[in-house]
Amino acid sequence: MPPEELAAILDRRPFEPFRVFLSDGTVYEARHPELVLLGKRSAVIGITQGDNGTRPLYERNTTFSLLHVVRLEPFEAARA
Repeated sequence: MPPEELAAILDRRPFEPFRVFLSDGTVYEARHPELVLLGKRSAVIGITQGDNGTRPLYERNTTFSLLHVVRLEPFEAARA
């Protein structure tokens, strides 16, 4: 996936949470645009345990190659 494609999704307002599906079957949830750090060839995503208010805080993070992104799929984030 080109970084510009993911950047366009992150820049949409209002932001719509989405899942990132990778070629090895791994799935990550992007719940807030502030929790995704985009590079030219990879991305870092902060992993949360649900919605934690107006300031998103991650508990751990992971890095993945944009070459391994199979698809992005929107989802409804759970509301507190």
